[in-house]
Amino acid sequence: MEYRVLGRSELRVSSIGLGCVTFGREADVEASFAIMDRAVERGITLFDTAEAYGAGRSEEVVGQWMAERGARGKTVLATKVTHPLRRERILASAEASLRRLRIDVIDLYQLHSWDGDAPLEETLEALDVLVRSGKARYVGCSNFAAWQLCKALWQQDVRGWARMEAVQPHYNLIARDIERELLPLSADQEIGVLTYSPLGGGFFTGKYRQGEAVPKGSRMDVAPGMQPFYFHAAGYRILTGLRAKADALGTSTTLLALAWAMSGPGITSVLIGASSIEHVDQAIAAQALGLSPELRAELSAL
Repeated sequence: MEYRVLGRSELRVSSIGLGCVTFGREADVEASFAIMDRAVERGITLFDTAEAYGAGRSEEVVGQWMAERGARGKTVLATKVTHPLRRERILASAEASLRRLRIDVIDLYQLHSWDGDAPLEETLEALDVLVRSGKARYVGCSNFAAWQLCKALWQQDVRGWARMEAVQPHYNLIARDIERELLPLSADQEIGVLTYSPLGGGFFTGKYRQGEAVPKGSRMDVAPGMQPFYFHAAGYRILTGLRAKADALGTSTTLLALAWAMSGPGITSVLIGASSIEHVDQAIAAQALGLSPELRAELSAL
């Protein structure tokens, strides 16, 4: 496991992070505890959750695990606030997250997505209040376009507010748009990049077949809004090419897709979702697999 500095912060995070969206949903408490135990055992220190995951249930499960395992000092804990991003709502949501997580300070508090209806200055000022009051160590954002992150950074700079130290975008063999502007901006401004969904909600595992019913209980079944992003001719064409390359190398599409996402230049940490301990081990195996620049270029060309 590698450990990298997040942005300009003092946080050092593991190159693989644990996305906790499944906790209390696809994974019950017992399974969630086992997953977190295995993650720490394998060197994963970054845990990412959100108030929106299971309406706070994920935060509760993570908080219970940390309390029972005495694991606060072993983790860098990130969570997120969703709309509406008005001042009082952000401050109240942070307090609620702290209670559910059973902690005094959040390591990384993130805006879950851009809110075009809320005044940006009000949103960013609320984040600064959280940092100055000691409720959050650092702040960041998720699902921001490059222009949105740039606008926020400018406001924070001119007003002397706590800056965005991390951005959390969607990134995999199909979701490639961050390569155009967001990654260059993040490198230039020293922003940590925490990518999520390296397997496209399980699409790159090959469990979803064109024209067939979605397996019950799978990510695409639980979150059907993801389906249009992957279930199309180009998506299946990329999957077919990935499968051919995996067969030629004697590996799986899962490991190859994970390894591709993990080898991306400018990526601080790749967040993996898990509903079993095997998913944690799978991610570690993918990182160990590694990709040569030539193989990464071949997969990118798909």
